Amino acid sequence: MEHSSNFNLGHDQRHNVSEDSIIADGPMSLLKEAVVSNQPVVIALRNNHKIAARVKAFDRHFNMVLENVKEMWTQYPKGGKGVARKQAGVNKSRFICKMFLRGDNVVLVVKPPV
Repeated sequence: MEHSSNFNLGHDQRHNVSEDSIIADGPMSLLKEAVVSNQPVVIALRNNHKIAARVKAFDRHFNMVLENVKEMWTQYPKGGKGVARKQAGVNKSRFICKMFLRGDNVVLVVKPPV
């Protein structure tokens, strides 16, 4: 069975694969396509926040420069320890014109639903 993934290559072979080919063919191709076509993406973050934004630039660590950012999250009322959340959360959002997002916060990047 033949694999197109670079992850199955040995260390010496993987070292010879250029970063450009990984970005063009690998999972980062979605980000490259978003930059070229100026299409928005939806990003899930480690703090359970979601971001919808246009990607202006990115690197191999998933650091990103974003524009027209809408950040969305659900805020729950604060209660004491051991208190069950009986009240529903409140959906919150904010708009940020430009943002640098550090890649270690990124969990998932997807195209927005149509």
